[in-house]
Amino acid sequence: MARDTTDDTLVTSIDDLTAHIAAGEKPESAFRLGTEHEKFVFYTKDNSPVPYEGETGIKAILEIMRGRLGWDAIIDAGNIIGLASPDGMGAISLEPGGQFELSGAPLSTLHETAEETRGHLDLMRDIAGPMGIGFLGLGGSPKWSWDETPKMPKSRYGIMSRYMPKVGTRGLDMMYRTCTIQVNLDFSSEDDMRRKMQVGLKLQSLATALFAASPFTEGKPNGLTSWRGDIWRDTDNARAGLLPFAFSEEFGYRDYVEWALDTPMYFVVRDGVYHDCTHVTFRQFMAGALKGDLSDWRANIGDWTNHLSTLFPDVRLKRFLEMRGADCGPESHINALPAFWVGLLYDTGALEDAVQLTRDWSFQAVQDARDAAPRLGLDAMLGARTLGDIARDALDISRKGLKARRVLNADGADESIYLAPLEDIVSNRTTLADALLSRFEGDWKGSVDPVFSEYRY
Repeated sequence: MARDTTDDTLVTSIDDLTAHIAAGEKPESAFRLGTEHEKFVFYTKDNSPVPYEGETGIKAILEIMRGRLGWDAIIDAGNIIGLASPDGMGAISLEPGGQFELSGAPLSTLHETAEETRGHLDLMRDIAGPMGIGFLGLGGSPKWSWDETPKMPKSRYGIMSRYMPKVGTRGLDMMYRTCTIQVNLDFSSEDDMRRKMQVGLKLQSLATALFAASPFTEGKPNGLTSWRGDIWRDTDNARAGLLPFAFSEEFGYRDYVEWALDTPMYFVVRDGVYHDCTHVTFRQFMAGALKGDLSDWRANIGDWTNHLSTLFPDVRLKRFLEMRGADCGPESHINALPAFWVGLLYDTGALEDAVQLTRDWSFQAVQDARDAAPRLGLDAMLGARTLGDIARDALDISRKGLKARRVLNADGADESIYLAPLEDIVSNRTTLADALLSRFEGDWKGSVDPVFSEYRY
């Protein structure tokens, strides 16, 4: 998230919080998709990480990008930590370890998303190439230790870094040494949100398996296909993972709000200053828990919006739905992830087929698949079937949904073209993680260094 929100409208009741989410409802004609992707930043001369400061540091990249794009600088305690387009249609932000993230504009088609991605990567290469800097799209940092990984001067990350070791064993790795691709999707009603949320939760383990691309840690195989996916199994289980209550046929906005209310906060922002609030829940905050600690202690809608952004379930509900299960990967994967979910969820017939595919899956079966997918990939079981077998059905549905949208590019191709890398993965039963491990054992001769040249953007 590039910029934390400021909205001083006071929260007077839980109904205000529910209404805030419900206000995201849109007619289908107004549905958009927003794609987010992160990448590791490294010096091409020695594959070392790029620090924030310095003539060829991350700060310098942001300053050059600011001049090229004409976007607004996002400043935190005097440091530039991101960029925002003046029209609110896109942003650049920094993840804790210096990962560069594009939060893409809400766009109408996958063709537009592919064009946006290509333009962003071209700009990054154009700026950073002369500085001897490259960008790598994998789910996990393949080489750098914790001590080698740079730390960005972003206030919310200082609070999170102090809190994470108290609530899990993997939170710092999640923050500093992983990258993901996400897509943000709209809903038209509470029922539409419920159906999409439930399909999304049930199929996130499949996304983890299909996009698995983090088999190395500190220069060696880690025994996993998605280290990033495994990290999320013990990051902060009070705010991450699957949501049992969301599997209910009665699940609605209020259920998510009630859960969010009882999740510990990270911070509130007052006059640009971040105040550590990890000792209270949002419900306690609303009841006056910070009275005496802050002069402006009453909860407002900006606080609620920021709190929602610090929750990490496999599908996150705000005024849209965020699909959060995939490792980052090459450019083709950045396009394939939103294609997979748009095909499943944005066509009425495809969504109904996806509901039927997943209808009888219990919470425990989905949880078991989520636990197994980072290690076993497409061989993980969900009930009586492997994720690889389920993937064929899911891709058929997604392809059907994309073709039904009838959105053609200049060459007359519909949006299903972006599923091609996933179709290859399922056909060959070989994920990017499998391919990387094969290269490591083969022509890379036990070194991860070639990944920086062969898989950089």
